[in-house]
Order: sequence, then C-alpha cells, then structure tokens
Amino acid sequence: PHILPCCAWCWGTAVGQSHLPTAQKADLGGDATAATINHSLTLLQRLQELLQNGNSSDSVLRVRTAASDEAKVFHTHQLLLSLQSEVFEGLLRNQSVVTLHEPPETAALFEKFIRYLYCGGVSLLLHQAIPLHQLASKYRVWGLQRGVADYMRSHLASESSQGHVVGWYHYAARIGDATLQESCLQFLAWNLSAVLSSAEWASVSVELLLLLLERSDLVLHSELELYTAVEAWLARRQPEDAVAERVLRAIRYPMIAPSQLFRLQTQSAVLVRHYGAVQDLLFQAFQFHSASPLHFAKYFDVNCSMFLPRNYLAPSWGSQWVINNPARDDRSTSFQTQLGPSSHDSGKRVTWNVLFSPRWLPVSLRPVYSDSVSSAIQPVRIEDGRPRLVVTPATSSPDFAGVSFQKTVLVGVRQQGRVFVKHAYSFHQSSDETADFLAHADLQKRTSEYLIDNALHLHIIIKPVYHSLIKVKK
Repeated sequence: PHILPCCAWCWGTAVGQSHLPTAQKADLGGDATAATINHSLTLLQRLQELLQNGNSSDSVLRVRTAASDEAKVFHTHQLLLSLQSEVFEGLLRNQSVVTLHEPPETAALFEKFIRYLYCGGVSLLLHQAIPLHQLASKYRVWGLQRGVADYMRSHLASESSQGHVVGWYHYAARIGDATLQESCLQFLAWNLSAVLSSAEWASVSVELLLLLLERSDLVLHSELELYTAVEAWLARRQPEDAVAERVLRAIRYPMIAPSQLFRLQTQSAVLVRHYGAVQDLLFQAFQFHSASPLHFAKYFDVNCSMFLPRNYLAPSWGSQWVINNPARDDRSTSFQTQLGPSSHDSGKRVTWNVLFSPRWLPVSLRPVYSDSVSSAIQPVRIEDGRPRLVVTPATSSPDFAGVSFQKTVLVGVRQQGRVFVKHAYSFHQSSDETADFLAHADLQKRTSEYLIDNALHLHIIIKPVYHSLIKVKK
C-alpha cells in the first residue's frame, strides 16, 4: 500500500524552534530551553474516533448505488468536510442529511475517501486508483486528486495480474490529464513487448493503438512481433474494415524479412482479408529488399517512417551491456550489427566500439593551468563529472554511403520488483554521443534508481537510416 502525503500539521514530526512562527520566536526571547510540544498524532487519532463513533455528528451522508437497495450511512461533521471540499460545503449549507448516488466502484471506496477528509492520509492499491481519483475530482478534493495522480505515475511498473497502464491511459485521456496520459503512453512505448504478451493488450483502444503504431521509439523484439500482436488484436476486436486497414498500413513492412512477408501473405488470415489495402506497401517492401539501398533511393522517397527502424531488441540491431560497479572506472566493449534492414545488406556487418566513462568532465570544469607558481587555479572535484557514453564505428566503408546511424541507449531499472525501461537516450545522427546521458544519475549511490544490484543495465540499439541521394520526381 502507498500512503499519500497529507498536511504538515497532520504528519509533522517533533519540531524545534526553527519551525515556530516569527511572532512566537520573539515571545520566547533568548530562552534556549524553548521547544514545541507536538500532539498532532493524538489529534489524528481523535479525529478518526470522531468518524468511527459518530460523536457530535451534525450531518449524515447516505451513499446509494443502483446495484443495491441499501444505503451506506456516514455520520460526519460539516466543518471537517467543508474544510476539504467546496462541494460538501455547498451540499451541507442548508441541510444536514444528504443522499449521494455513486457507481459501485466508487461507493466501495467512499469510507476510505471520507477517512482521508478527516485524517489527510489514505492507503491505496492499484485497482483503487481510478475510483479514488474519480471521488476526489467529483467532490473537488484537489490534494487527494493530485496525490492519486502522482501515485499512478510512480506505479506504472507495478506488478498486477491483469495490467493497469492501458486502463490508466484511457482514464487519463477521458478526463483530460495530459501529464498522466503522456506518462502512460511513454511507458507503454518503451515496454511494449511486455504489454503485447499481457492480458491488457486486448483492451487497447483504436486511438491508443494508432498512437503507438506511429511512434519510432517503440521498444520490442522485431516488427514481426508487432505485426503478430496487431493481428491478434484485429482478430479479437473485429473493427470496421476502414479501421483495420488503417492499422495494417501503419506496420513497417520493409523492416520484415522477405521470407517472413511471403509467409504472412499466405498464412495470415487478417492480411489475406485486407490484402488489397496493403498490397502497394508489400510490393514496395519487396522492392526495397531486392535492390541496393542506393539504387532504391533514386526512385523512392526513403525519408519517411516506413523505412525507419523502431527500437528493435533483436541481436542484429544492437547489444546488451551490463556494467558492474559503474562508478569505478572507464569501460569499453564492442559488438556487431547488420548494416541495414534491406536484404541486400543482410550479409554486411558493422563493428561498433563503445566507451563508458563514469566521470567525464566537460570543458567548463576541466582544470586550468597557468605558468605561474600557483599551478592549477581551478580546483575540480571528481564528483563534478558526469557519465559519458561514446559509440563509434570501428571502420568506415563505401557501403555507408547514403546511410547514417541513429543510436539509442535504453537504461533498465527495477521498480516494484520488475525490470523495465524508464530512460532512453537518442543520439543525433551526426554525433557519437548524447549530451544528456545519465545527466541526473548518481552512480555513486548503490540505491540509485539507475542501478540494478549495483550494475548499470544498458541496451544499445543502432538504427540505420537511408537518405534519398536524388530528389524523387513527383
């Protein structure tokens, strides 16, 4: 369970003179024995007893649901409810008994909600987040609303039997919470393989599916894995033909090997049914694989998403790298990738050298020396440096003509017992490193969220990008 923050008076610890109001300090004068007596926890206990026993109650809330003839009755206190909620203030202004109609899921949490109004804190489980947020929004309890939204953003990676991030995304989209919506969307994109194999994949809406398919930062094993999941989604949801065709046209067929494309054309029931809608894309994909990229780029516009790889985890696109004790010293490694997704390049390999430095110093922080006896005039602390990752090809080749390489580095972190991608760094095509790599990571701390068992878990992905050398004629 997660405890939401509440007001400082409720959960304050014993404080010293520094926390006293200015006027109070003045009254104390120079008495060094002055202190604050803090019985806030006792006050909290008494407030809970007020709610539990209904002592001195001056208002009654009757909560009804359409699914039950019985109402839940809460003996409450107008002052405490009105302090937290302007809605309750208005409802209780001229009446002492109020009947509230709630759906079963929010009615089940109403006691927890009322307890928050008395105590300023609440325990929370994953499946309770949406109904509690609905109650906070309906009755305009803004502190609780913000607290639940923060809880949702920080528990995207939590383990749940049916999954919850897709549902939270749909809820955020419905209420217009753009921050929560973007957090959910980014989590889904960077951990898509896990989502594709989960029960919540079937609950993805058409709008969410199309948003995901247009992204180039999806992290998954291969484009074929994505197609297989989309095929299962279409078979289960049975959308209108126009929707199905729009979804199928968002698959990047040039990223799938010809042998697999041939198999799909004959064995995929979805593709057979909608073949006419994607026939042009399949034909273009086969042309892409049959010709050299340089020759293909003379006649087709390759500067579009169809020819841009996503973040594929398959070995031909990159490599994992686990760095133990990353704060200790510089490390290096090397690996090979396929030159490009075209079958014309399937036998060509590029070797990549990678250098990791835990404490690289930018120019502005490097020691400055002079000819005088004073020597170094700019002291530098080793902790002023920041981590650096440099990815360079071991050799150059004429085959690189018309191709640039985007690099993406995924950082695996552990949260709620699960390992997932929370950080992704992309390099500019003309650069060998990214300026903000682990800029806010403290690798000196064993408890750093960037480390798993004191190791940095990276996955480096190389994405070949083709460029048109001759302007395509319209």
